Amino acid sequence: MPFVPHTEDDISAMLETIGVTSIDTLFDEIPAELRIGELQAVPAAMAEMDIARLMQARARADGQPLCFIGAGAYDHHVPAAVWQIATRGEFYSAYTPYQAEASQGTLQVLYEFQSMMSALTGLDASNASLYDGASALAEAILMAARANRQTKSTRVLVPAALHPAYRRTVRSIVEPQGIELIEVPFDAKSGQTAIEQLDAAASEAEFAAVVINQPNFFGVLEAVDALTDWAHARKALAVAVVNPIALALLSPPGEWGARGADIACGEAQPLGMPLASGGPYAGFLCCRQDLVRQLPGRIVGRTVDLDGKPGFTLTLQAREQHIRRGKATSNICTNQGLLVTAATIHMALLGPEGLERVAAACHANTATLGRMLCEIPGIEPLFDGAVFHELALRLPAPANDLLCSLATHNVLGGFDLSRDYPELDPAILVCATELRTEEEMGVFRDTLAQSVERG
Repeated sequence: MPFVPHTEDDISAMLETIGVTSIDTLFDEIPAELRIGELQAVPAAMAEMDIARLMQARARADGQPLCFIGAGAYDHHVPAAVWQIATRGEFYSAYTPYQAEASQGTLQVLYEFQSMMSALTGLDASNASLYDGASALAEAILMAARANRQTKSTRVLVPAALHPAYRRTVRSIVEPQGIELIEVPFDAKSGQTAIEQLDAAASEAEFAAVVINQPNFFGVLEAVDALTDWAHARKALAVAVVNPIALALLSPPGEWGARGADIACGEAQPLGMPLASGGPYAGFLCCRQDLVRQLPGRIVGRTVDLDGKPGFTLTLQAREQHIRRGKATSNICTNQGLLVTAATIHMALLGPEGLERVAAACHANTATLGRMLCEIPGIEPLFDGAVFHELALRLPAPANDLLCSLATHNVLGGFDLSRDYPELDPAILVCATELRTEEEMGVFRDTLAQSVERG
């Protein structure tokens, strides 16, 4: 909160009401030896103006670097109204909506979020969110393995062009539950996951599902129609991993191929969530109607009461807190309600046209950035496939050295691909969202050119 509203008189009145003499009395069960005592390193109180001046100076010391890193967390514009509304007390302090009669506002927000995500993905149903995009994919894979009744296989094909953090998270969650992940390499020329590579990976035995990401980690657009039809022809479910902003321009998963993807998931961070040192963020998970009983987490439904008035309630609660542990589909214990509220407000403010404009601006900026950086001798695109708002570039010098040099000039110049794809070294992944101006891209180009020249 921006300030503490309680005066000493307010505090005294509250203590008198509950029958204690001091605030310390509220914590008398804590042994004295465990208490920290006086905070010697904390300076004396300061006036509000002095504190503001101090914190602004500290913020300036950290710098305000230009951000050209994407790789799963994006520097998008967040309208001021998003968090002005989301941090109102009614939303900010809301918790688990167990009592529908006391949680209609929270339930309605979750219902609106589900409706918007279903519309964005072109699928029938959505849950009320998960921890983040990586754990959402893990839940989608577990869901696919449970739901596919056409095979007893627990093998799942996962592209190497999927986000490295997603692959690590998924492996940690699903392999102890008996799921075998088969990694499918990407084409060195296009950056795409080719049908021939799927054929080679699937030649040994049946599999339950195929993960298809659009765009993939390199920003490259996959041939999703062909990949989805390939999966269905082999009695496997198609699990889509998507960027919600990209869906404003690209075909939604529900329309991929002849039948559409069966499940779609991803990270909701681009929808109203600022970069925040790794989170917290929120995942989303959508599916076809016939799979809805395998959907983990909460699902909010709209109904009418005895008087015919509309209302909202928890419709399906297939998790261990609500039903017998052996029958639960997941042990998810959050709905990331505050982040979902921000995402819902963000989508409502922008609407379909606004989201489309953001996506188009991101695509245009990436094209401009790529053209400008490739003016530097020795820098060229790593792949020749079409991209959305990220681009992999080959460099003429070690990526880490160039990125460190850029950082000293307040430019966050991209993601070093050599850490996860050593065969691509030296290469970086750069991103330009709608926030980046041509002037800022020029600063990036000039600074990088100087770093390359210095070797």
